Amino acid sequence: GGQPRNVQPFSDEDASIETMSHCSGFSDPASFTEDGPEVDEEATQEDLEYKLKGFIDLTLDKSAKTRQAALESLKSAFASKILYEFIMERRMTLTDSIERCIKKGKSDEQCAAAGLACLLCVQMGSGIESEEVFKTLGPVLKKIVCDGTASIQARQACATCLGICCFIVTDDITELYSTMECLENIFTKAYQRDRDANGVSSTHNTVLHISALLAWTLLLTICPMNEVKKKIEMHLHKLPSLLSCDDLNMRIASGETLALLFELARETDAVMLPDLKNVSFRSYMRFNFRRASVYEQIQSLVYAYYIIWKVLERDFPTEMVKFGPERMYIDCWVKKQTYDTFKEILGSGMQYHLQSNDFLRNVFELGPPVMLDAAALKTMKISRFERHLYNSAAFKARTKARSKCRDKRTDVGEFF
Repeated sequence: GGQPRNVQPFSDEDASIETMSHCSGFSDPASFTEDGPEVDEEATQEDLEYKLKGFIDLTLDKSAKTRQAALESLKSAFASKILYEFIMERRMTLTDSIERCIKKGKSDEQCAAAGLACLLCVQMGSGIESEEVFKTLGPVLKKIVCDGTASIQARQACATCLGICCFIVTDDITELYSTMECLENIFTKAYQRDRDANGVSSTHNTVLHISALLAWTLLLTICPMNEVKKKIEMHLHKLPSLLSCDDLNMRIASGETLALLFELARETDAVMLPDLKNVSFRSYMRFNFRRASVYEQIQSLVYAYYIIWKVLERDFPTEMVKFGPERMYIDCWVKKQTYDTFKEILGSGMQYHLQSNDFLRNVFELGPPVMLDAAALKTMKISRFERHLYNSAAFKARTKARSKCRDKRTDVGEFF
C-alpha cells in the first residue's frame, strides 16, 4: 500500500534504470497519513504483483545494471510485504534467476542475488519448497564462499546467505554440519592471521571472517547439545584471541559469540564455565594497551568485557521490541543473535514480518498472527500505518481461504 495513487501497469519506461519504480515505496511508513480514504488492498496487491512479474523478467536482462536494479526492487518488496502465494507460484523461476546472477554476475549483482535468496527463504519458511531452493543454491553459495578469486563482498554476502538459508530450511543434520564446516574453514583463518613487522594485521578478509563467524554462530543455536559441546571445546581457547583484533567489528562479533558460548555452555556442562572465564580474561590481559589509545579500541574492549561479565553473572540486558500492539522480550544471547540476524536482512520490514510472517513468529514463539477487527483497532488508537499492516494480514488470510475453496487443495509445507 501507499498514498492513494494510480499505479500504472509495468511498461517499457518502467524497465529503464532511471525510471524503475522501487518496491519499498509500497511499505513506507511515512506514506501513510491519518487523512485520506482507505487504500483498496486487493487492487494494490494486484498492481504490486504486476510490477513484480516485470522485475522477475528483468533479472534475465542483458544489462548487469538492469538485473541488479531488478534484484534490489524484489528485495525491497520481499522485505516489506508478505507475498507467500505469489512467490510459491514462481519459486523455481526466482531460484533459477538467483542462481544465474550469483554464478555469472559481478560483485554487486552477486550480493543482491544472495540477499534476495535470504528473503525468498524467509517468505516461504520451512518446508519442502524451501528445501528444494536450498538444494539448488547451497552448492553455489558454498563455491563462492570458498573461492579466493571472488570479491570479498560477494563471499561475505554468500556466507551470510548460506547461514540464514540453512537455519531456515534444513532438517538434514548432515547438511547442517557440512554448512558449519564450510563457514568454520573461513573464520578460523582469523585465528592465525598474518601480521606485518609492527604486529598489525595485514589481512583484508576481516569482513568475510566476521560474516562467516556470525553465520556459524546462528547455526550453532540449532545444533544438538552434544555437537554444541564439541564446538565449544574446539573453539574455547581460540575465539578469545579475536578480542585483540585490529578491527572494531571483529572484536564486538567475537565478544558476542563468546557470550553466546557461555550461555550454551551452561546447558551442556557447567564445569566448563570457570575455564572459559579464565581463558577470556587472560586474553584481555594479553591485549596490547599501547594500541588502545584509540577511542574505538577502548570502546570495543569495554563492550566485550561487559557482555561476557553479564553472561557470567547471569544478568542479560533484556531488550523489548514493539510491533503493533504486541511486545517481544529479548532475554538471552541466543534470541538476540537470531533477532539481529533477521533484522539485518529485513531492515525496516522486521516489525511487519514479526506481525505477519508465520515462520518468524514460530521462531520467536509468538503464536499465530494477531487479527484485530476495526473496532479493536480504533479502541487501541494505533497509527494508520499499523492499521494498514493488520488490514494487509487480514487480506492475505482472506485470499488464502478463497484459494482453498476454489481449488480444494491445501498448501503444502507451510510453516505455522
